[in-house]
Amino acid sequence: MRHRLLFILFLISISSSLSSQSLKGKVISSEHKLAVQEVEITDSNGVQVNISDYNGLFSLTSAGTYTFDKPGFISKTISIQGAKFILVEMTEKPLELAEVIIKSSHFQSELKEISAAISVISESQINSNDGVNIAPILNSVPGVYMHNGALNTNRITIRGIGSRNLFGTSKIRAYYEDIPLTNGSGETTIEDIELQGIARMEILKGPSSSLYGAGLGGSIQLIADKGLFDTQSVQTAYTFGSYGLQKFWINTNLGNKTNTAKLTYSNTHSDGYRENNELDRQTITLASNHYLNEKNNLNVLANFINLKAYIPSSLNENDYINDPTKAAFTWGQSKGFEDYSKFLLGLSWQHEYNQKSKQVSSIFANLLDSYEARPFNMLEQGTNAIGLRTRFIQKTELWQKDFQWTAGLEFFNDLNLLKTYENLYQDYPPGTGSIQGSLLSDFKEKRSYFNLFMEAKYHLSPKFLIDFGLNLNQTAYTLDDNFNQGSDDFSGDYRFDAILSPKIGLTYQLDQKSMIFATVSHGFSPPKLEETLLPDGLINNNIEPETGWNYEIGSRGKVIKNIFNYEISLYLMNIDNLLVARRTGDDQFIGVNAGNTIHKGLEIALNYFLINKKQLQLSHSNSFSLNNYTFEEFQDLDDDYSGNDLTGVPDKTFFTQLHLNTSFGIYAFLNYQYIGEIPLRDDNSIYADSYQLVNLKTGFKKEFGSHIQLDAQIGINNIFDEKYASMLQINAGSFGNNAPRYYYPGTPVNYYASLNLKYSF
Repeated sequence: MRHRLLFILFLISISSSLSSQSLKGKVISSEHKLAVQEVEITDSNGVQVNISDYNGLFSLTSAGTYTFDKPGFISKTISIQGAKFILVEMTEKPLELAEVIIKSSHFQSELKEISAAISVISESQINSNDGVNIAPILNSVPGVYMHNGALNTNRITIRGIGSRNLFGTSKIRAYYEDIPLTNGSGETTIEDIELQGIARMEILKGPSSSLYGAGLGGSIQLIADKGLFDTQSVQTAYTFGSYGLQKFWINTNLGNKTNTAKLTYSNTHSDGYRENNELDRQTITLASNHYLNEKNNLNVLANFINLKAYIPSSLNENDYINDPTKAAFTWGQSKGFEDYSKFLLGLSWQHEYNQKSKQVSSIFANLLDSYEARPFNMLEQGTNAIGLRTRFIQKTELWQKDFQWTAGLEFFNDLNLLKTYENLYQDYPPGTGSIQGSLLSDFKEKRSYFNLFMEAKYHLSPKFLIDFGLNLNQTAYTLDDNFNQGSDDFSGDYRFDAILSPKIGLTYQLDQKSMIFATVSHGFSPPKLEETLLPDGLINNNIEPETGWNYEIGSRGKVIKNIFNYEISLYLMNIDNLLVARRTGDDQFIGVNAGNTIHKGLEIALNYFLINKKQLQLSHSNSFSLNNYTFEEFQDLDDDYSGNDLTGVPDKTFFTQLHLNTSFGIYAFLNYQYIGEIPLRDDNSIYADSYQLVNLKTGFKKEFGSHIQLDAQIGINNIFDEKYASMLQINAGSFGNNAPRYYYPGTPVNYYASLNLKYSF
């Protein structure tokens, strides 16, 4: 009897011991999977039992039902049972700008604590358009303007930086998670990343971040959609529309308690509005997140892109007005096109040494196999690139006040093989298209850079925060000429002097809802390898990177009974050693340093709910940019353009959007965009007209039971059929008595419809 009693007491003690074991977990954001700190956790009786720490970690003494609350996030109530490790995903509230956690800061800082101009594009904003073109999304951001000649022909400018790059985007850095989308020559392509693979975008404007190369224009961070934990689903959609638009995509979300993966395939086809404008693009994206344990997290990102797109190029004024659907004559005759495949791969590992120290390291690689048929030659290009990023992050105390710092390095190296051939299209009957001829050049480029960086922030008081950073960059090019020999050999090396770029910023919390900030920062943009070449092909060792200082003040927060979320920035940036593309022939250029520019601007964003009820929400978002960019000193040969407006940038932009959402499934996006006039020539003799666009998208989303969700959409772009130039070729030349070709015609009124079906297991 006594033994039986002892055995029962032993079982009771074991049960009591097990029930008293703490349950450990972590709170993360559902969009970018970052830790969410200071989340209040209450039990079913409304009693607060814990608060998540700096790393989002928490512990509970027993199983049960708990509610997780934090300003700026949707409250979440879940039932927690016995488990080794629990992940709680919380969703950020729309328009709660000040509370948004910024991944680009690496301190997991809320936007209200950052002394820089950062714009966040949420998943809802990404989905507010046709799901095909990224340009309308970026053009909703104050200070950002994306020229959009075609789905594969774009140029992004931020605060006027990059406007003088004639083809594509330059002087702006972009990352897909930690994988650079900027090559070793400084050129960036983000438009062929599948929008369905992006959870959000963060745009840092100006040289405000030491962590991402201190580029003059800033950086664009694309955050991959890694899916949801503890969720299994398949989702597919088909879109069709004007000018032969067809898009099919399918993705699958595979998630358990501590692992998630999202695999997306997309296939896009468009005949295009113009002649020689057809496009076919296929993408495969895999993004996954694995919590190995409470201290180790592994992310995997793989992206494959295959694209073939024909190029209509720009038109002269007469054709732009009277026959905008035609292609430029030589591009139409040669049936010019680009055909390439890209593969990106990145692995990122985060290790938390303790509650206050962690290490984040990434390795990445990308491959490019490209072939481009142009009227003047045919370009064959292959690129292999590898790199790594690592940084150590620590939160500690200095003189009994919070002090956080991070330090690390980024290394990037790519090998670029380029061959050009004659294009013999003129030797064949019209309609034949491009025919490859004899080899014209054969180059091997080695391009490398490394950044050493550090940033820190220190709380001088509960309201007053100072942050500072340094970036040290070294960039080098090597060119091997495998075609010419002897005195005609264009081989050479170019290594820029190391550039040290500091920044310092201050933030002051006016109250719990509003703050002001000020920052001074230095940035630079090295010339592309092609810009370092002289007309005879030799490397110009006298060319210098563009450098500049940015001075900025701003504020963000909530006003008028916390209804309005606002952001405002006022900045002045001086750019020295302005790089100018001097035309030497039809579509051929060299780079020269020709002066300096002054960039002054005002940016405002205002967001609020007109109606915020459970059954009906109507939100209103606005952004405005006033730009005053001028050549302070600009001498190009015998021409003096000092005092003129900077070419290729609108003087003002305005964007406003109404977003309707209902509990019974109907939703709609209505937006209006105004783009001011844009100077086309450095002498300011010609300006492109201002234009206005109105777009509408509406849909119906309905759940059938707990497994099936249906989403049907229709949309109209350019409702009022505005005639406008969606991209401009600045300083276009006139060769062979041909008129200059400045204009890429924008697409007139066009329609699309989409059907989206999701099944959850």
